[in-house]
Amino acid sequence: MNKFGHELMSSSYPKLLAPLELGFIDLPNRIVMGSMHTGLEEFGDWNRVAEFYGERARGGVGLIVTGGIAPNSEGAVFPHAAGLCTQEDIDNHRFVTDRVHDCGGRIAMQILHAGRYAYGPNCVAPSPIKSPISPFQPRELDEPGIEKQISDIAKTASNAREAGYDGVEVMGSEGYFLNQFLVERTNKRSDRWGGSYANRMRLPVEVMKRSRKAVGKDFLIIFRLSMLDLVPDGSSWDEVIELAKAVEAAGADIINTGIGWHEATIPTIATRVPRRAFSWVTKKLIGKVGIPVMASNRINDPETAEEILREGCADLVSMARPFLADADFVNKAKQGRAREITPCIACNQACLDHTFSNKVSTCMVNPRACHETELQYLQASRAKSIAVVGAGPAGISAAVVAAERGHSVVLFEKSDRIGGQLKMAAQIPGKEEFRGLLDWYEVEIDRTGVDLRLSVMPSAEDLSAFDEIIVATGVSPRVPELAGLELPSVLTYAQILSEGAQAGGRVAIIGAGGIGFDVAEFLAEDDGGVSEDVAAWLAEWGISDPETHRGGVVPDGPSPRPPARAITMLQRKPGKFGRSLGKTTGWIHRASLKRKNVRMVGGVTYRSIGQEGVRVFVNGETNREMLIEADNVVICAGQVPERSLADQLAALGRNHHVIGGAEKAEELDAKSAVDQGTRLAARL
Repeated sequence: MNKFGHELMSSSYPKLLAPLELGFIDLPNRIVMGSMHTGLEEFGDWNRVAEFYGERARGGVGLIVTGGIAPNSEGAVFPHAAGLCTQEDIDNHRFVTDRVHDCGGRIAMQILHAGRYAYGPNCVAPSPIKSPISPFQPRELDEPGIEKQISDIAKTASNAREAGYDGVEVMGSEGYFLNQFLVERTNKRSDRWGGSYANRMRLPVEVMKRSRKAVGKDFLIIFRLSMLDLVPDGSSWDEVIELAKAVEAAGADIINTGIGWHEATIPTIATRVPRRAFSWVTKKLIGKVGIPVMASNRINDPETAEEILREGCADLVSMARPFLADADFVNKAKQGRAREITPCIACNQACLDHTFSNKVSTCMVNPRACHETELQYLQASRAKSIAVVGAGPAGISAAVVAAERGHSVVLFEKSDRIGGQLKMAAQIPGKEEFRGLLDWYEVEIDRTGVDLRLSVMPSAEDLSAFDEIIVATGVSPRVPELAGLELPSVLTYAQILSEGAQAGGRVAIIGAGGIGFDVAEFLAEDDGGVSEDVAAWLAEWGISDPETHRGGVVPDGPSPRPPARAITMLQRKPGKFGRSLGKTTGWIHRASLKRKNVRMVGGVTYRSIGQEGVRVFVNGETNREMLIEADNVVICAGQVPERSLADQLAALGRNHHVIGGAEKAEELDAKSAVDQGTRLAARL
């Protein structure tokens, strides 16, 4: 046993699971649950907040960092965002920290001042320059106003100590308040807070000094430093080093890596970003400061994290959303059960998309995240025999949770592989993480004892002996009524993505929803894209070494590879393409296709398909016809529920449950399918 009461054992992750001693606080391993906003604190149920963090503490993570807490009203990300200003706030947060400590964990609170990113009319900034992601122009702070912000941040740090936190993380990156003072693009001041870099970095350094004085020496302070702004006129690498040394001298115990401003037009945490795409930036700071440095962004499995530490890129590794996916991430890695870790696929669908829609966050692959107090997988009072028909995300989720609870489950799948629509998603460049999700589902089916029967499609009569029947038969492609559909040049999205049908050099895609975008991205590449090749991906998005270009942005812009085909996307609706795409990822897909010269034509009425391509009327004007020349036409016009089995069961009067696409194909997504299957199984 070591000093933390953990059994010393042979491990595949010796660096990752090694303790870190900081003197006044020791961490049992090098894994930090990074900050992410969940909305739980604003919800007001502090037992729910405590259980969310407590479950992660029980899961073995070395240190938890909370979502951003506002130091004052003007610095709140949005009106009524959680703060730590009153005694009531302190008491509420103490409830959380007590739970984490009772579970054997350590927890730091992030202090986040949004500056001009604050979504409210009272926002403040170094200069009155409106952010492109907020409608509000900030008020330029005067000297007393700056002093108030410093004082409020330091007071919040002191309140965090009183509330029982083990430390704080001062948010100095991602384009928030402190970051806004650092660069000339947002700091046009000519007083002692602007001009030279020594003046521009005065605010974050002063915040660190005053915060350290407020909390004393034996309290952890992490500074999250923007090492790669990814915006024009960002910080140079010399300035990054100068600031790192200054915050160390001012009292920081750890420096965390911040990557990209929120207004940057480069993705940083979506699934399209390669794993550990930015660890090379963190490595550049190693040796320049004498305190530990933490890597972050797109690190989602213990192998990648161990590799980062082994290569000397960092002293600790921050993973945020992987702890939404699996609270037991660390324990599973420690116990040799890494294959059982629920993978974060960086889809953003239930975490960031929820945050930016003012919903409580959760996780597509783990609906219990942030719902730990109400969604529980309790052992069933009576074991039932359950048939689940369809091994897509809804059916697998239902089968695995039902088996976990002690039911006897048979999972039928008409094809020879599990996955349903996920199998097609895994073919798309930038969605390679879905392959790992499919692998994990196979592990869980085996672990929970689900009886998987592939290449079997039972009839209603075949299911007569089961106590419960769950129909998760998914969807079929919707084929519109259109002359010319019988031509061999016309293909469905399923033929392209599932059956290996080949497309010619010119392709017209009918339909511009999520599947239409996926097919366009698939056909724009012939070799799988660049999402698993860091160097190629950096070039594709115009990212450089900040030692060469300020902010790490190539002045001449991205260098995308030429498209494999000439592609035209068509949609009936006029206006913006991709409105149904994810709130925080849709822009990435649109930007990617723009770089591949994909033509987008909206407001069309389809007339016919011929050997030469598709004939359409544009903007509903029947006298204006356009020919979209194409060697192949791909139909991506949505899906329809596959309900034949459900209809058979209904005709026989058999009770059954219909979930996923089989129930409702409109706006089908994996998030709702997994949630529906999970919740059904939890109550059977």
